[in-house]
Amino acid sequence: MLKTIGSASLDELIEQAIPASIRLEKPLRLPEPLSEYHFVKEFRKIASRNRIFRNYIGMGYYETVTPAVIQRNILENPGWYTAYTPYQAEISQGRLEALINFQTMVIDLTGMEIANASLLDEATAAAEAMTLIRDTRKGARKKANRFFVSSLCFPQTIDVLRTRAEPLDIELIIDHPDNIDLTDGSLFGMLLQYPDGNGEIRDIAPLIAAANEQEVGVVVAADLMSLVLLRPPGEMGADVVVGSTQRFGVPLGYGGPHAAYFATRDAFKRQVPGRMIGVSVDSAGNPAFRMALQTREQHIRREKATSNICTAQVLLAVMAGAYAVYHGPEGLRRVASRIHALAKLAESGLDELGFPQRNPLYFDTLRIDAGSKEMQQRIREEAEKREMNFRYFEDEPLVGISFDQAKEPEDVDAVLAVFAAAARKKAPSSAGKRESITVSYPGTVARTSDFLTHPVFNTIHSEHEMLRYLKRLENKDISLAHSMISLGSCTMKLNATTEMLPVSWPELADIHPFAPDWQAEGYRRIIDDLSEWLCEITGFHALSMQPNSGAQGEYAGLLTIRNWQIARGEGHRDVTIIPSSAHGTNPASAVMAGMQVVITKCDDMGNIDLADLREKVEAYSDRLSALMVTYPSTHGVFEEDIREICAMIHEHGGQVYMDGANMNAQVGLTSPARIGADVCHLNLHKTFCIPHGGGGPGMGPIGVCEHLEPHLPGHFRLPNKKGAVSAAPYGSPSILAISYAYIRMMGAEALTQATRLAILNANYIMEQLREHYKPLYVGKKGRVGHEMIVELRDFRQPTGVDAIDVAKRLMDFGYHAPTVSFPVPGTMMIEPTESETKAELDRFCDAMITIRQEIAAIEAGRWDKEVNPLKMAPHTAQLVTAEDWDLPYTRHEAVYPRDWVAENKFWPSVGRIDEVYGDRNLMCSCPDPASYAAE
Repeated sequence: MLKTIGSASLDELIEQAIPASIRLEKPLRLPEPLSEYHFVKEFRKIASRNRIFRNYIGMGYYETVTPAVIQRNILENPGWYTAYTPYQAEISQGRLEALINFQTMVIDLTGMEIANASLLDEATAAAEAMTLIRDTRKGARKKANRFFVSSLCFPQTIDVLRTRAEPLDIELIIDHPDNIDLTDGSLFGMLLQYPDGNGEIRDIAPLIAAANEQEVGVVVAADLMSLVLLRPPGEMGADVVVGSTQRFGVPLGYGGPHAAYFATRDAFKRQVPGRMIGVSVDSAGNPAFRMALQTREQHIRREKATSNICTAQVLLAVMAGAYAVYHGPEGLRRVASRIHALAKLAESGLDELGFPQRNPLYFDTLRIDAGSKEMQQRIREEAEKREMNFRYFEDEPLVGISFDQAKEPEDVDAVLAVFAAAARKKAPSSAGKRESITVSYPGTVARTSDFLTHPVFNTIHSEHEMLRYLKRLENKDISLAHSMISLGSCTMKLNATTEMLPVSWPELADIHPFAPDWQAEGYRRIIDDLSEWLCEITGFHALSMQPNSGAQGEYAGLLTIRNWQIARGEGHRDVTIIPSSAHGTNPASAVMAGMQVVITKCDDMGNIDLADLREKVEAYSDRLSALMVTYPSTHGVFEEDIREICAMIHEHGGQVYMDGANMNAQVGLTSPARIGADVCHLNLHKTFCIPHGGGGPGMGPIGVCEHLEPHLPGHFRLPNKKGAVSAAPYGSPSILAISYAYIRMMGAEALTQATRLAILNANYIMEQLREHYKPLYVGKKGRVGHEMIVELRDFRQPTGVDAIDVAKRLMDFGYHAPTVSFPVPGTMMIEPTESETKAELDRFCDAMITIRQEIAAIEAGRWDKEVNPLKMAPHTAQLVTAEDWDLPYTRHEAVYPRDWVAENKFWPSVGRIDEVYGDRNLMCSCPDPASYAAE
């Protein structure tokens, strides 16, 4: 490989690729690496320091039962967890169908018209709903800036809303819903919790009706499982319904990852944050799924985007949707009814013991009056002695007890035993009362409408059929289990099996995020060690694990800068400078952080235009807050002037935010602190091996210099109570084990070697393809970093071929396309990572070269510009096995363009999808096959 690229050694290549001024002078100081066997032994000891109690805390997090067929075939299956975001829909039909199931489940249970494919967590979904309501204000409310938040919402939701509202100049009114003044003309919307944060079910329909009459937008955060039995907010007139699907078979995981849901009216479909899956047709006129409408709209609208969300919790949404498929409507009714019955059974026994229950109506949560703070403390001591966690209210002597699917009648008796011991009474038995418990609600709140009526939710209830269904879906998707996915800026690398093992261990999966700290000492060790290692890798002083996506990390990093500047009396600094090549989430995040975005140009080599940057910096010197820069640049090049750029920003009072998307080219060789950055987010789902999961989960922790540490995100469960950006204190902690395992088994030397090999692989592909595709940008010494962009725009005029055609044709070779049309329209960005062998790199290059030869055949007139293997790609089995074949190339050329393709053929399940049709005829729930085909 070195001979091919013309370097005498790997060291020489690195010297040519990375400027000497920013290379690290000393090796990383990390623990000596462990073998896989010894890592598992060590990590089991760490995990065992977590104490698994029976959790009755509730507050939006519940024990659940993950069906084994779902755990083994989705959560633990690389065919699902190593797939990429379904931007190439033809080879993502399995995931897309699973997400349509998820959306249909949400639409049906909430009573709303449309839903997206999930968001990060319930609290951030509520914040996104608040901004949607603000952005769709009309009439007299057009300039209103106040948003009412029920004080009965979960505290983590209120915290995140406070953080989101302040930079956007939204004034929050946090009060009891009985005190809302809907005639206040400055009010644009409100948020209610249903059932409320204390577990009480209130009839919110009259309040929603009154809000509708006054044109005040209504957001309801609802427990999705409760909506199986309760009247859905959509039937009451809500504008947006949000919540969590965690209790649909997704483990607690100390707070995540879990899939939030977001459902709204059809009228707001173009303002929905994140991704929405829709139905279109393929080239043969057959129904096919795709991402619809505003998907990744921040790349198009940039600083005018309504949200910085560019991800979803796909793997967890797939699990939740599969849970609904497996149980069906009747199964969900059994689960929900049983949860409520256990709560009623406990209420009866507690009443017998003299402990009154304060919620007149409830689903799963009892609010028990202990009578005194002394009794509340005695109950706590007795509960913890029996390894049980309740919720203890601070202001009143109340105890919250939430039941869930994982509880049994015997658990009710265990709860009664705790209270009996605290009261020094004999515990009553629930056994004689179990048969007399009934599940019913008054007509004002009871659900009367059907849900999950589509056949997919009513036909797959045996494990055998469920296994086959999940396998059918899996077989429609390309993942890293099939071939290299060389997506630039996305770093699709090996997710080693040993790294993945601990995620399913009960010691990590079954911990409640609000459990006492002394029960989570294993997690504390994981978080502390990983923070220390990542600080060593980045050169930073401190780290926050709270942001649970890359975009969330960007937002958190900019808020940290903003809060530091406010504390210094420089709150007037409100300009963020962003290169034109930046990832689209950068400007969107800046706007969310209350910044004005100023774009600086890039030169012909893809570097930041220093003259233009200097002009912008000087023009906005008094207002400069930050520069957002990706390094190596989004164009795949280590810019020689990066330290001068950072110094320029500091000279004018600003801070440097480094986007960590390309850290895979830095680890062990340079670092964000070394180049002069003050803040950096780390995509743990890129550089540090958390799988992409088909489009999530992810983690985006931020590292900061010492002066910024006091301004990192807080949480009501942390010493710093203010500034939460995610619902859980540590984002999605259960998947931190993956990055922990990666670093612990690699060690300093191997991590550095991985970076060197990533750079080698990218330069090797560039040289292999150079005669066929022109590299768009290279460094001063002719090298690229860990990724590179190839020019495809030259083919458009003579052949009609564009980047999308090349992407679709690669499917016929069994490859997912590299990044298409970003950051430069009409190009491809290729990132092979360090994980791929030379043989796999050569196969990919062979595919690209063959496609170039096919383009040459169009140039030579052998094939028509509109009818050729690229324009007709991808080719399905149905197409090539049909009796009629009237295309000007052979069936063999269509599906076996190289002999090696036949050895392990991946068949796209649909032909090329009509994107325009799907947007004009938006359908975001499971289509009825007969009626859809007829239409």
